[in-house]
Amino acid sequence: MENSKAAIDTNVLIYLYDQSSNHKRTIAEKLVSDGPFISGQVISEFLNTTRRLLSLPKRQILDKCIQLIDNCRVMPIEKSTLVASLFLIEKYDFQLFDSLIVASALESGCKTLYSEDMQHELVVEERLKIVNPFI
Repeated sequence: MENSKAAIDTNVLIYLYDQSSNHKRTIAEKLVSDGPFISGQVISEFLNTTRRLLSLPKRQILDKCIQLIDNCRVMPIEKSTLVASLFLIEKYDFQLFDSLIVASALESGCKTLYSEDMQHELVVEERLKIVNPFI
């Protein structure tokens, strides 16, 4: 798994804390350790999901997130991201939040987006391949 130009979806980060699947946790650890791009949308989803799933205090959740992204490149959501998201929804029928993640990856020049929740091996705009790293 080459992450030099890869982005990751929220589910990859969530598997870092999954005690039920060592296999998925190991893959997630490898993907995150390679310094991927992470959309601001992914960070928001991660904070919301881990707060709900792990039932940790807000400060602890934020500390975990800060540690996670220390090795990653964060992609902000800009107006151009929103415009690109609209195009992606119309062309590919992505869900709203998925379109933001895909648009951010495209804007950052990523070649791969690792996600368990999107269509495996879909190539978006002939530039970004969605890969489910857990299959």
